[in-house]
Amino acid sequence: MEILTHFIDILLHLDKHLALLVQSYGVWVYAILFAIVFMETGFVVTPFLPGDSLLFVAGAVAAAGGMDPVIVAVTLIAAALCGDNVNYWIGRLLGPRVFQFESSRWLKRENLNRTHAFMEKHGPKAIIIARFVPVVRTFVPFVCGIGRLTYVRFLGFSVLGAMVWVGLLVPAGYFFGNLPVVKNNLTAVILFIVLLSILPGIIEYIKHQRAIR
Repeated sequence: MEILTHFIDILLHLDKHLALLVQSYGVWVYAILFAIVFMETGFVVTPFLPGDSLLFVAGAVAAAGGMDPVIVAVTLIAAALCGDNVNYWIGRLLGPRVFQFESSRWLKRENLNRTHAFMEKHGPKAIIIARFVPVVRTFVPFVCGIGRLTYVRFLGFSVLGAMVWVGLLVPAGYFFGNLPVVKNNLTAVILFIVLLSILPGIIEYIKHQRAIR
């Protein structure tokens, strides 16, 4: 329970924690940002790590002079691409037998099924759309690998998706994150970003439940 409370505190106060990391580790903070985004996009067992909100807050901290915004953007794009590619090849090597697994604490079958349905609906462009949908963002490259989507095609959409994702959220944090109205209500803004991120999933869930009924 204490670990969960601490994790929620980190999510809701990313600005303070990231600023503290900058003060404590200096340029090594870029490696920390890389690691977080890489794990969030690269491993299906870590979809709970911050994504959209982290990018926004990183932009805000960069605007305050804590980091170089260009290096932040390049680092996060590289992390997203590396994560996508690792996830794709894990899925490709494991193959369709992954869908035979029962749900476990770390790999829930409903997440795989949900992502598979998402891919069926949107096709390869789902790689771009999923960038803005937590959990689905983590599972899409994995499912692309399982489905044997041509790597060159996957890579093209992956590059575009990473650039759009980082290119929108980091500048948004940079230009708006330190406005008084945003800075004084950053926790509410982070919650709003998280809610906005999961809204498509909530809508799909409601539609699915209605279809069942």
